[in-house]
This record gives sequence, structure tokens and C-alpha cells, in this order.
Amino acid sequence: MNMSDKQLVRLSKWISLRLRHDPAGIGLAVDSAGWAAVDDLIAASARRGVRFDRAALRTVVDHNNKRRFEFDETGTRIRARQGHSIDVELGYADAAPPELLYHGTADRFLAEIRLSGLLPMSRHDVHLSADLATAHAVGARRGRPIVLSVDAAAMAAQGHTFRVTGNGVWLTATVPPQYLREPAA
Repeated sequence: MNMSDKQLVRLSKWISLRLRHDPAGIGLAVDSAGWAAVDDLIAASARRGVRFDRAALRTVVDHNNKRRFEFDETGTRIRARQGHSIDVELGYADAAPPELLYHGTADRFLAEIRLSGLLPMSRHDVHLSADLATAHAVGARRGRPIVLSVDAAAMAAQGHTFRVTGNGVWLTATVPPQYLREPAA
């Protein structure tokens, strides 16, 4: 099944919706760690009119620029690496963060962030990047981007925990405002 870039993006968004937020909406079962059987995902999607094969799914996993998905070691199960609103325990071990991490957001959220810090909102964790370019791209998705620096070393010293996913996204429960730095004006 040959797919255009546009079709691959559409399929990636479909899979993201189903694995991260609404597997039950298509009758798909995911386990407590977010894994779903590949054959079940393909069949459940086809019942909803979204048809693809294993090769197309492999292309989405291998070529998604955000590396959102992963197969298990057998290639028979798939999951989203992070960003779930459904209850999952991804099993990432605590990790020592670099001194600074970054969070990209839209400028219209800055006033609330100054008051409350970074909160997971509908997700399980706050997502942070190890590099400015990724954070900038994330912030640009919802408006004029602002990249905040996070003093991850100070947070860790104060007992905050961090985990890192297989695609390099850093996760933490919250980032209180005192650990955030705005870009110089």
C-alpha cells in the first residue's frame, strides 16, 4: 500500500487519537502500559473505514518526525510513547535530567503559566524537550511560540522526578513557576 505524505500524516493522527485518547471508540483494547495488538488496531480501524496494512503502519512508526509510536520487541504490539489522556503506566524509569530542559508554548498561555507553572492539563505529565528547536516547534503549533527554560537540575535537587521516553521527550508531573525562565526580551 503506497501512501502519500498527506495520507501518512492523516493515518498518524488517527493512530495517535486511538492509542493515546480513545481506543474504546473503535473497540480497541490497550493494556495497562498502553500496548495494543497490531492486528486488532488494523481490524478495528478498518471497521471504522480507516484501512491500512502492516507496511503502512511500519512506515508511520519509522518515519513519524515526532517518533510518537513504538512497536514491542516482537513487532506484534504498538503503543504511543507519551501524551495519553487515558489511564496508562508507561513504565519509564526515573532519570537524571540535564541542567536545563525546555517547554514550548503559545504566548497566549504565558500569563497562566506565570501563576501556576506548567501543569499536565489533560495528559499524565508535562512534556519537556532537551533542545530549543524542538520546544520552539511544539510552541508554534498553537500560535506565536514562546520557549521557556526549565531549571531541571534545581527541580531534581528538590526531589522532583523526571523520566525520558524512547523518543527523547522528558516527562515530569509539574513544573512550579519558580523553576521557569522566560526568554530575554
